[in-house]
Amino acid sequence: MSSILPPGLEGNLVEYVQGGVGDWLPFDQKRFYTNAFIIQDDKILLGLKKRGIGINKYNGFGGKVEPGETLTEAAMRELKEEAGIDAPLKHAGSLLFMAKGAEWAFQIEIFSAHTYSGTPTESDEMRPEWFSIVSSTASDADAIVPPIPYETMWDGDDHWLPLVVQGRKFVGRVDSVMQDDGEFVMTRHWFGTVSSDN
Repeated sequence: MSSILPPGLEGNLVEYVQGGVGDWLPFDQKRFYTNAFIIQDDKILLGLKKRGIGINKYNGFGGKVEPGETLTEAAMRELKEEAGIDAPLKHAGSLLFMAKGAEWAFQIEIFSAHTYSGTPTESDEMRPEWFSIVSSTASDADAIVPPIPYETMWDGDDHWLPLVVQGRKFVGRVDSVMQDDGEFVMTRHWFGTVSSDN
């Protein structure tokens, strides 16, 4: 299904899911960030954020792209700093995140790998933990590896993270508003998969 792409997105994309109401939030500039995920043996490595924006949420490992770094270099550096591991990261998707009242849009480049070296280690910023990417027939309480904790992740992650797990490149946009408690709530979203038709 085709649709008009939200502002800030481009490419040969096929709509995957969209929702919300209202106009897309305006922005004048973007700042680049990365987010990396390790997927191995029916599991995904996530980190519990221990400080800063997103505290007490599970996410991939990432952060700001520093001057002079490529996106891949930044993703590899952040993975090493936050989880203590190295991985042959490949680009998996792009997410444009805009919060009402923000001075810039967050252009988050998503990376993934199926192998890594080192031992996932807790850092000052993140506590790594493995989660299952397969449905369990037993109750979640009985699972040795718990399922992906979407309820304690960013609003909208349940739309695009399954695409990363499936190896389907995506592009998406999420517009949010910050509530009084500091939580960001999604007001509008659009996600598409990258079409192989050129």
